[in-house]
Amino acid sequence: MPLRAAVFCLALGPLAALCAAGVGAQTITDARFADPTDRYAHGVLGDAIEWGTLEIDYTEGGSTQTLRVTLPENHVFEDTSPRLWDVTGDGAPEVVVVETDVYQGGALAVYGAQGKIDETPHIGQRNRWLAPVAAADLDGDGVVEIAYIDRPHLAKTLRVWEFKNGRLRHDASVGGLTNHRIGEADIAGGLRTCAEGPEMILATANWARLVAVRFDGTEFAATDFGPHEGRDSFARALACQ
Repeated sequence: MPLRAAVFCLALGPLAALCAAGVGAQTITDARFADPTDRYAHGVLGDAIEWGTLEIDYTEGGSTQTLRVTLPENHVFEDTSPRLWDVTGDGAPEVVVVETDVYQGGALAVYGAQGKIDETPHIGQRNRWLAPVAAADLDGDGVVEIAYIDRPHLAKTLRVWEFKNGRLRHDASVGGLTNHRIGEADIAGGLRTCAEGPEMILATANWARLVAVRFDGTEFAATDFGPHEGRDSFARALACQ
């Protein structure tokens, strides 16, 4: 089926908010990776294949269209699958992915129906990756935060970024946490909302315990959830059991 490409909106600086406002009539419905490539030999997710293209389906004016984002040769999507997360807080999803520079490592990128909205800085070294956790209003201030684990095999640092005025701004970080081991094809944990409000379910750095991590806008608080017993223990925690 032929793909109909939309015009890219590369939101930089003060134009970011205008870009975000311009996609209000467009609703993203699906996203997927395409064009597998072995041009980046990292293999953190268990094989040598990454992705060169992101396809985003969206509706506009009663019709469905597809935006096809093809990366340059020095970038790949180094990820499990695109995430449809509401980053702007308007109730409609954006697409969140790990986009890696083959020389500078991973970054977290946010795409809309017209193209890239913003991204975090790349880690700064090849073969350095990050693993997304969640997007939500973690601290109750009405603004969405995005969380990921920076270098889950090395630095094991939870970083929280706030999305405000069309840009991502680093909010806070804390060490000693992880959600991925080298070679795993999926990313563990995620977000739950139980009696305590939004909590991120993660593993301690040594994978011995699971913790529920809350963020109040300034500080992190972790509650021990019990021993790590594989993905089943993550599933129980996410289900508030």
